[in-house]
Order: sequence, then C-alpha cells, then structure tokens
Amino acid sequence: MVDHKFILNKFGFLGSDFSSEMQKHAVVDTIKAKTEIIREGQKVRYIPFLIKGSIKVYTLNDGRELIYYYVRPDDSCLMTFASIFGDYTSKVYAVTEEDSEVLLIPVSVLHHWLIRFPEINKIFYYEYDKRFTDVMNMVNEAVFHKLDRRILSYVKQQISITGHNPIKLTHREIANNLGTSREVVSRVLKKMENEGEILQTKEGLKIPSNENVRIV
Repeated sequence: MVDHKFILNKFGFLGSDFSSEMQKHAVVDTIKAKTEIIREGQKVRYIPFLIKGSIKVYTLNDGRELIYYYVRPDDSCLMTFASIFGDYTSKVYAVTEEDSEVLLIPVSVLHHWLIRFPEINKIFYYEYDKRFTDVMNMVNEAVFHKLDRRILSYVKQQISITGHNPIKLTHREIANNLGTSREVVSRVLKKMENEGEILQTKEGLKIPSNENVRIV
C-alpha cells in the first residue's frame, strides 16, 4: 500500500482520480544502502520517486565515477524519466547512498497517465530545472574549483544528505566520486587537516563547527 500522505503531498494537485490510480498501480520498495537500482544499458521498467533516503546518479568513465546529482526525498530521477521517450535504456547508474524507501511507477502506466493527467508534466518540468542546476554546479566545480575545494564541498554535501558529522567516507570513495586517485585525496585531506578545514577521526571525516555546513 502506498503512503497516502506521500501521494497527497506530491501528487495531490492532480485530484482524487489520480490518487486512486496511484494506489492501484504504484508500488513501494525498501532498498538497503549501497544497492544498485539501475545500471547503464539496462531497460527502464519503473520511474522512481524517493520517499526516504538518498540516491546517487552517476556515469562511469574508465572505472571512475562522474556524479550527475543526488535524488533527495520527494524527488525523482529525471534521466530515468527521459529514457522512456527514447529506447527505454538507462544512460546512468543509480545507487542508494543509505537505506531508502522508493515509490515505483510502471513505465507503461506512466505513459497512460501523461495523456489522462497532463498536469503531471509539471512535476517533471520542476525536476528538470533542479537537475539542470545540479549538473551545471557539477561542471562548475570540476572546471573552476581546485581539488581541495571540491573535496571540501563533497564532504559537506554528504554531511548534508545524511545528517552525520563526522561521516564515514573512505579516501578511495572520495577519489572515485571526484575522478581522481586515492593517493591524491589522502595528500589533499592531510593538507586540509593541517589547515584546520577538516578533521580525520576514528568516526570519520568531520567539518569543524566553525565551518559553514547545513545539516538536513
């Protein structure tokens, strides 16, 4: 059974008929952390909406990850949605960052809803705007910011997503996500620690309280 409160908050503007359709066709799945939801080249059968948790959407190049964006609660994966207007093949990987609860809408049903409930497109226009901003921020980080600024931004982002400070992140994980090597990340983190910008503790990486980081 789909959470009625979630449907009302996310899709309430579409009316009671849509709510009934959602209860009939959508399913909710609980997915453990670090679980691959979809991979590049896989056929897309469902469009996900995140109820709880977080999902990382990325691509791979020579074994290195390039993060496009993170899906937060109440959001969907725009690139998965876009694939249903082409060959239904995913162009990205999506992995849960933490234990997550996901609402899944069958692609065949969504095609029907786009005709019957055209205002549902407002949701995806909103998603497009958010994801375009995320991708532009990612490009700006990669092109204009030095690696130490990118690492600090990444750690703060992970703290914001999980609400944990300190946060468990390995040097290799950071390297994979930022497209560099573990050795380089270790060297940069040590430099940042000496400068007081970050702390490396047994519990994980910690941003000092005097640093600006938003916990959600």
